[in-house]
Amino acid sequence: MTSLLLYLAVGAAAGTLAGLFGIGGGTVIVPVVIFALAAQGVSPEVLTHMAVATSLTTIVFTSVSSIRTHHQKGAVDWRLVMLMAAGIVLGTAAGSVVVADIPGPVLQKIIGVFAMLVAVQMFFGLQPARGDLPVKPGKDVFAGGVIGFASSWFGIGGGTFTVPYLTWRGEDMRRAVATSAACGFPIAFTGSISNIITGWGNPLLPEWSTGFIYWPAVIGIGIASVPFARVGASLAHKLDQKMLKKAFAALLAAVGIKFLLL
Repeated sequence: MTSLLLYLAVGAAAGTLAGLFGIGGGTVIVPVVIFALAAQGVSPEVLTHMAVATSLTTIVFTSVSSIRTHHQKGAVDWRLVMLMAAGIVLGTAAGSVVVADIPGPVLQKIIGVFAMLVAVQMFFGLQPARGDLPVKPGKDVFAGGVIGFASSWFGIGGGTFTVPYLTWRGEDMRRAVATSAACGFPIAFTGSISNIITGWGNPLLPEWSTGFIYWPAVIGIGIASVPFARVGASLAHKLDQKMLKKAFAALLAAVGIKFLLL
């Protein structure tokens, strides 16, 4: 019960921050779950893998609402989603297998570097310029594979990578965000299944785990993150977004530095 309450609080914080700053929940969830699992005494060899797997599993459930909303507004390019999904499934599965063999402390440092890069992007407000790349189905499948592979390392739904790709491809930002949200589901689902398989039978895992997925965290975060994302979105209209983003970027950079120094 105590761990469930802890992750309800984690979900509330992650949802609020995701709604407030318009970032993917995984960017917030993975670092916070790492700290929470460490506080519970989980082995450093598995806690980072568990945080990544748990984040991906929460995205399986939370992405459905986002996809439904974008679909109702006619903003999702489903043909493009199908093309990219072919690569995403293979890339995510391959990435999950590779990550499973990386020592936990090393993976934590890799995530630390990623957190710092996201912090730089947020602090300076870096946004991709709309391009006009030739449309080639093979290129979209390949891009999906690369995005799935990278996303599986960081426990994210891929928006950090997918939106820039789609923008460079020539999609307007609204359609890029909507299509990226739809691509997040196959990343999360494939990553979840892969992390169950790669973590199966690991003796260092705590109770209530299936492979690397830790269910008290999934349930707590899943319950709390969606309603609190609405709270964050509401606050975003009342507060100074630029100052808040810079403050959060500084916090994310500090988290990245901490991971690198551990």
